[in-house]
Amino acid sequence: MAPLITLATCALNQWSLDFAGNLKRIKQSIIKAKEAGATLRVGPELEIPGYGCLDHFLENEVYENSWDSLYSILTDPELHGIMIDVGLPLLHRNCRYNARAIVLDGKILCLRPKLYLANDGNFREMRFFTPWNRPRHVEQYYLPPFIQKHQGSRHVPIGDVVLSTIDTCLAAETCEELFTPNSPHINMGLNGVEIFTNSSGSHHSLRKLNERIALISEATRKNGGIYLYSNQLGCDGDRLYYDGCAMIFVNGDIVGQSSQFSLNEVEVVVATVDLEQVRAFRFAPSRGMQAVAAPEYQRIEVDYSLSSDDEAVLQKRTPARLPRYHLPEEEIALGPACWLWDYLRRSKAAGFFVPLSGGIDSCATATIVYSMCRLVIQAIQEGNGQVIADAKRIAAFTSELPKTAEELCNQIFFTCYMGMEKQSSKETRDRARVLSEKIGSYHTDVNIDDMFNSTRNMLTQATGFEPKFKVHGGTATQNLALQNIQARSRMVLAYYFAQELCEVRNRPGGGGLLVLGSSNVDECLRGYLTKYDCSSADLNPIGSISKVDLKRFIAWASKDFDLPILQDFIYATPTAELEPITSDYTQSDEVDMKMTYAELSRFGTLRKVNHLGPYGMFLRLLEEWGGESKLGPREIGEKVKLFFHFYQINRHKQTVATPSYHAESYSPDDHRFDLRPFLYPPGFESWSFKKIDERVEALEKRSRKVASN
Repeated sequence: MAPLITLATCALNQWSLDFAGNLKRIKQSIIKAKEAGATLRVGPELEIPGYGCLDHFLENEVYENSWDSLYSILTDPELHGIMIDVGLPLLHRNCRYNARAIVLDGKILCLRPKLYLANDGNFREMRFFTPWNRPRHVEQYYLPPFIQKHQGSRHVPIGDVVLSTIDTCLAAETCEELFTPNSPHINMGLNGVEIFTNSSGSHHSLRKLNERIALISEATRKNGGIYLYSNQLGCDGDRLYYDGCAMIFVNGDIVGQSSQFSLNEVEVVVATVDLEQVRAFRFAPSRGMQAVAAPEYQRIEVDYSLSSDDEAVLQKRTPARLPRYHLPEEEIALGPACWLWDYLRRSKAAGFFVPLSGGIDSCATATIVYSMCRLVIQAIQEGNGQVIADAKRIAAFTSELPKTAEELCNQIFFTCYMGMEKQSSKETRDRARVLSEKIGSYHTDVNIDDMFNSTRNMLTQATGFEPKFKVHGGTATQNLALQNIQARSRMVLAYYFAQELCEVRNRPGGGGLLVLGSSNVDECLRGYLTKYDCSSADLNPIGSISKVDLKRFIAWASKDFDLPILQDFIYATPTAELEPITSDYTQSDEVDMKMTYAELSRFGTLRKVNHLGPYGMFLRLLEEWGGESKLGPREIGEKVKLFFHFYQINRHKQTVATPSYHAESYSPDDHRFDLRPFLYPPGFESWSFKKIDERVEALEKRSRKVASN
């Protein structure tokens, strides 16, 4: 019988190019794993430089610095006595590789480059790296001179290898390789590999963890084996939040799982597993027939045992457990909140500023900041040293650390209602005030009529022309121009207040505030916002979250955060409040857009996730809405054409959109995620729209014929 073995994987809050900080966290994780009795430690993808270095990976200095960090790991005797799997970039024969170094007792056993690179959605790995697109191929890597001297050899193996220890066999696959149809673990398992490691840099998006767990569970349930999944944690310096959740699986069952959202910088998951479970699981003759026909891997012999030969060491197998998931509403509360904290503490800013309109979008942004404050206070109470140190620096209005989320909110969160005498309602003003009181933000209230009137009057002074709102007899162009003055005035005022409010309050050390935007993904998709209005900000925590999900989040937060005021935001009619309110007219977002937010959410998914153009979307919605909503072909066709018309003419707004937390797979983010033109030819519309019209006519003709019979 094989003895039990203890293995460790981890989630690390790495930061791009923070070589000193990253190295510190890597070493902490290795020491924690050793203290827990682990004989193997797995770390995140590219953990030495940080995963999100982007075009910095084209700079040779990043590779040199990474070798310096690895040398520090190799020469630290405190890190000996455990096999280490660490991620770093490599230059080999003038090609750049996303790779991992397998290290034991200060020596490099092998280098394993990534076979298949992530190159869709938010990922552009083939811009920086070359895939090692030669499964099972191995050659020699010539080490830098100072590493040669320490290693005692000029080169080490590099390639798609497996390692044979005294008691088992292990191999590595990296992030994207798990998601590919013919994953490396399939043939590795057939070749007798019993332990698989996966070093990952997987960002959070709503409901994504379910997919990860399903893939790993299936990989080990069908093939048998022990799977150690490691992931990055936190904001790596960009729009993405890496949500940790390091895991250990045995034969399809989860035996270890770290938190998905955490302010911890180092989380280590340890499990004691039984190799006999794997060997007993792989009993089927059909598997054996495939195993003897599987392609062979080159093995590296390692004179090391992952199990202990000390019979006095008592170990107990870690039992299986159910996976832990968060509701999407909780994911919205936790993911963007952790992202904001990382950004705030690393940017050295003094806090956040939000124009609080009394609508659900800015309400959601404010609630996420409040959620962040709750997480910080919880971490302080748990004794998190890093959070305490950051909070002492940021919460500078008092010498003592805040004891409640509301106290912290009052120090670092500034809100302002920017109203107008005739456009703003008492209801929205009151909702903004009450919410700010409940969460503790430092709140101000100001009317912007003077800014609006002075800007409007400049045109009149220069030309003699006086534009009017639609309700006062103005044209659509005049009405829109006057709305935009208000929207853009709020952006100017937001930045002015963000620069000066800390000084107003005599904050020690000064410092400015980060302005947060509050436009949701559906408004961005349709372009229902003013370019350079108050949606233009430093960060936008909800810019990739749908209105539908935001409402669910607010409903959840009203109970979980004990904020009943949030219910008032849910049932309020969404309105920009940019037109004068009269006895018989109040502006409504959905009326202005000529479509509902629920419809926009479906348009967005079909456009981006399902890769459908106007005609393809029309055909799909004929099936869905024709049955569910009983909409006729003509009405569906008109809705599709209207959506694409506004999407195309407003696409240019995405080129200057505020960097948003990435949470939704149909985000229209132009910066890296949604690479589409921002100037569309009219012919694109007319060609597809003509096909829609022809299909509508044919369907209506057939319907009339059936009715006449």
